[in-house]
Amino acid sequence: MDQPLIIWCNVPFGPAASSRRQLLVDAVAGHTLHLVDGATSSELSRSWLDQASIVFGQPPVDALLASHRIRWVEIASAGYEAYDRADLRAALTSRAVPMTNVGGVYADACAQHTLAMMLAANRALPAAMDAQRDRRWTFAELRPRMRQLSQQRVLILGWGHIARRLAELLAPFDLHLTAVRRRVVGDEPVRIITVDALDAELARTDHLVNLLPGGADTARFVNAPRLAQLPSGARFYNVGRGSTVDQDALIAALDSGHLDAAWLDVTDPEPLPPDHPLWRTAGCYITPHLAGGQADERGHQVRHFLGNLERFTSGRTLIDRIW
Repeated sequence: MDQPLIIWCNVPFGPAASSRRQLLVDAVAGHTLHLVDGATSSELSRSWLDQASIVFGQPPVDALLASHRIRWVEIASAGYEAYDRADLRAALTSRAVPMTNVGGVYADACAQHTLAMMLAANRALPAAMDAQRDRRWTFAELRPRMRQLSQQRVLILGWGHIARRLAELLAPFDLHLTAVRRRVVGDEPVRIITVDALDAELARTDHLVNLLPGGADTARFVNAPRLAQLPSGARFYNVGRGSTVDQDALIAALDSGHLDAAWLDVTDPEPLPPDHPLWRTAGCYITPHLAGGQADERGHQVRHFLGNLERFTSGRTLIDRIW
């Protein structure tokens, strides 16, 4: 594909990522690049988007629906709830316009964050850190609470990039790992079940890891009946989306002592208001949507896009294709 392309991009680089902005500018020098920032008027941004053949960032859905020039869209995030719409999917599919995201950029960071939570929970690190503030030597209290991951049962909700990487990280711990996905393909490296078998599996789960994306199909998927299926003392982790959890039910399960702990990187809403009861719930540990964080995050996004741009122009299969 030798013809120059018109690329529209509204990735918020900012001063800290100015070098990554320049990386993008230099790499697409043979094409026309329209960079949208805070100084760009909405009229000019829309005009550029109407002309674009490639979109990189977080474009408005109505513009994607209206444009007949766009040939490929890359969403500059792992989540794409705003774009998971039947009308948009139908419109782009009918025009043979692929949509990708940068989910692969975040798989390792999110998997490591989840593993860190699981290890911290098993080794009672929060309780030890609390005791340190009071200068209390809690040997007798905490040592009997120590657990090892080996032979414990982990159930992962979802089988995307993060789940596959987490499974790789968990492999050396000699545990029983199961994941839930819509259908069993047969080539998965771990035991896979469908939602129909979920209740029976929950009843013997030590660690429930939620990696589900947001959307109408997953709203409040982790609810009171499913939490009640877990054995007493189980632990819950959410690195998916806050909207997939009934947080009132989660608080009740923690307050009753049925759940030993909940480790949340995502909540609903975000940011979590200072007066939200999750902050005050015993056994609830919150990281403020940090799981995907990594040095040079914008650089990873840009390099992902540039890799896909090379694939697009050479007619090869795109990475992290949504549809």
